[in-house]
Amino acid sequence: MNKKLFVLLVILMSLSLTGIIFVQVYWIRTSVKDKEEQFSRTVTGILDRVANRVEKREMKDYSDRLASLVDSIGQPQTTQFRNFLFVDRDLNSDEILFYSHGILEEDYNISSTFFDNQSGEDTTTFKNYTSKRTKAVFKEEFGLDGKSYSLTPIQKAEKIGGLSSIDKAVWEDVFMEYAKSRPIHKRVSKQEIELLLTQELKNREIDIDFEYGVYSQGFPTKVQSKKFKFTDTKMYRAPIFKDSEGSTSFSLLLTFPKMKRFLFKSIMGMAILSLVFTLVIVVAYSSAIYQLIKQKQISEIKTDFINNMTHEFKTPIATINLAVEAIRNPKSISDTDKVLRYLGMIRDENKRMHAQVENVLRISKLEKNQLDISKDRVDAHDIINDAVTHIELIVADRGGYVKAHLDAERSEVLANDVHFTNVMVNMLDNAVKYSPDAPKIDVYTELAKNHIIIKVKDQGAGMSKAVLKRVFEKFYREHTGDIHNVKGHGLGLAYVKRIIEDHQGEVYAESEKGKGSTFFIKLPLI
Repeated sequence: MNKKLFVLLVILMSLSLTGIIFVQVYWIRTSVKDKEEQFSRTVTGILDRVANRVEKREMKDYSDRLASLVDSIGQPQTTQFRNFLFVDRDLNSDEILFYSHGILEEDYNISSTFFDNQSGEDTTTFKNYTSKRTKAVFKEEFGLDGKSYSLTPIQKAEKIGGLSSIDKAVWEDVFMEYAKSRPIHKRVSKQEIELLLTQELKNREIDIDFEYGVYSQGFPTKVQSKKFKFTDTKMYRAPIFKDSEGSTSFSLLLTFPKMKRFLFKSIMGMAILSLVFTLVIVVAYSSAIYQLIKQKQISEIKTDFINNMTHEFKTPIATINLAVEAIRNPKSISDTDKVLRYLGMIRDENKRMHAQVENVLRISKLEKNQLDISKDRVDAHDIINDAVTHIELIVADRGGYVKAHLDAERSEVLANDVHFTNVMVNMLDNAVKYSPDAPKIDVYTELAKNHIIIKVKDQGAGMSKAVLKRVFEKFYREHTGDIHNVKGHGLGLAYVKRIIEDHQGEVYAESEKGKGSTFFIKLPLI
């Protein structure tokens, strides 16, 4: 894939994912805000309803007391005044209409102690005003002699009733003026407000703890819950005990300590579902980007591998070709020593190519779990000595050394002789390859509880931390500018890791650039 196209796709996908996350966060915040506004409207309505119910209850209490006192005094003193009279005569039907409307005053003589007056003066007067309406229709009749005359009643009605809205308004105004002088805790109790608030919240399916208080002109009163605290934020209020003009000095305040939790809980289901889907998208996106980058790296590594394999096969092929041409030369074919030397070169180069092919095939079989690894009791020290023998001539040829310091008192492990030998040879060969100068290699063994630890230490080029993290990856080789300056194809250490893990062991490395590397193999003892 073109690098620019790959970068463009990553940028577009990142912008899309960021947009989705932004929309989800915006939706959640908007939902919480809408819920909060809806909750505020509901609570405001609840407070108004509670205040009205308290006011009506107080009015009813005094009305009931007044009614019971009126019933107990018997017949009140009655006076009639402001009587209105209307008379109309219909000439066609000889009917006369009499209509009268008068106002009756009833004095109940109720003591002022009705209002709990503490002054000791009995100056309160209760009077009731009712209306009396009378309607009568008479017909004029004359005798046969034309001299006698009489009025015959044909309809008569009388109605006595209250003054309705006028009377009610007067009573409420008088009551409200009196009620202002009473202490607030005598007008309403904490239990009443708490009960009414609980009922109203329950009716609207709001299950949340609350605190309340009644304040007078910004100052607290005795009517408040134990944990109520005045605050300027998230506090709902409604006027209570309003007078006839709608003004009051008292406010009913309500707070919800756990309101945010309640509001978030109301959208928790959709929010969690939204977050889960967003997380799935993020994980899928991250995985896709990771796989794209990994595939790009693998493609580069495979290209590097093919170049290295081509180079490593090209050299032995060229050597074999030259040896064959030399043998075909008539001057050389009669020289037995030269022929044998050329045949030895052909054999060695053929073994070298065969070893490389076998290494690739072994890794392929390990990937498919097709490699048959049978394990027997073997001595790790014997395996190490055998591996050292394989490379000591090469090391000596370069002016270096390889020394074994086998100090472990126990060394028997359950392993496959062939593969374990290949592991040690690969480890030592790796140390030789990455030693620019004369190779100086030391092999140590030591015990760690029920395990044997094998250390292969060199004084070569070493590795950076970035290389150290990936040194056991398949096909991975450190780039040094010229990819052919060290022969190999990045499969040796990958093979080592797979074999050691199959033996229930561990393999890891420590290294510092320019100071050499140390590889560790940890295997369980028998």
